[in-house]
Amino acid sequence: MPSSSRRRSAPGRGDRVPGGIVVRCLVVLALVGVTGMFSSMHRTVTIDYDGDVRTVSAYGRTVDELLESQGVEATSDDLVVPALGVRARAGETIVVRSSRDVEVQIDGRVQTMRTTARTVGEFLTSLGPRGDGALVSASRSDLLGRSPLRVATLKQVHVVVDGTTVTSTTSAPTVAAVLEQAGITLGADDVTSVPRDAAAVDGMVVVVGRASSDADEVTEVLPFETIEEENDLLPEGYRTVVQTGRVGEAVTRYEVRLVDGEEVGRDVVEQKVTVEPRDEIVRIGTMKMTSAPVSPGSARAIAKSMAADRGWGDDQFACLDKLWNKESGWNVTAHNASSGAYGIPQALPGTKMASAGADWKTNAATQIEWGLGYIANRYGTPCSAWAHSVDVGWY
Repeated sequence: MPSSSRRRSAPGRGDRVPGGIVVRCLVVLALVGVTGMFSSMHRTVTIDYDGDVRTVSAYGRTVDELLESQGVEATSDDLVVPALGVRARAGETIVVRSSRDVEVQIDGRVQTMRTTARTVGEFLTSLGPRGDGALVSASRSDLLGRSPLRVATLKQVHVVVDGTTVTSTTSAPTVAAVLEQAGITLGADDVTSVPRDAAAVDGMVVVVGRASSDADEVTEVLPFETIEEENDLLPEGYRTVVQTGRVGEAVTRYEVRLVDGEEVGRDVVEQKVTVEPRDEIVRIGTMKMTSAPVSPGSARAIAKSMAADRGWGDDQFACLDKLWNKESGWNVTAHNASSGAYGIPQALPGTKMASAGADWKTNAATQIEWGLGYIANRYGTPCSAWAHSVDVGWY
């Protein structure tokens, strides 16, 4: 006898599924998809915004999306490391240095410049290669904008004197300082085409007029040669004066030709060199500035964000990377048995780094903080420190 209960079979092609079940399934799938999407966009990162450091949970695939989710507006004028548009990684530090307008005097010209620099040293870095050898009216550690800033950048000045042209690569701030550095001595009655207290600027031509003399023996300058040396270990566009040029001197005896008592010409009879000229040697970098990607949380990643906090971008980090890779291979416990140098920056002695923290022996961040401060105070920038290391083998 058949059972009164019936087994319900699964719907086949010809069966209809209730609409409510379909809707619920679609909603569930949509929620799963949205949840997965937001989960993939969720990042825990540290944001250093003009020195205000916070660790936050944010949403976004790229750096700019993460910043926007936290209400941080960054523009192309700001310094952002990693850069805007780069895929964001969990655990990394994003440094944002907002830009502002500052008024400075560069080579005698007052101008307003937009910069992310907070200190004088950071501002010089923003000027690129010409800022590395610059002379400034304030300490590099001073806050930018606290007092008027005067900067004399590395430049070429042409001096026409004694029938020859002397080209000097110099950061001397005034015409008088350029002449003194080049060894050009002026007599009491000599004149210059530009006031001697005028600011020296790149490409300037200064003509020296000697006081007239009827003497048949005079002291004249001998120009120096400028030797440019290309170096593929230095950043492209980087120029550094290895040796300043100085003119020589020669005593020249002339035969003076007169007509009716007036001089109409003179011919060299004899010339005796009393001071040999010294060549100017300028080193020019040709290396393309690139650096390998950094792993989040690594010593290199910490250094990159801390360097950015000082206003040093990718070009300066590339120099820092080469410098400390050469010194220690980024090894926190690297120890030089012969000299006693220690750590990532190879401090000598290692105990110097105690000024940055008691954990200097094992903490990469402590060592990096000390090392960046040492570079800033002694060389100004990592590229200057790297250039010195290339020159002499140490920094």
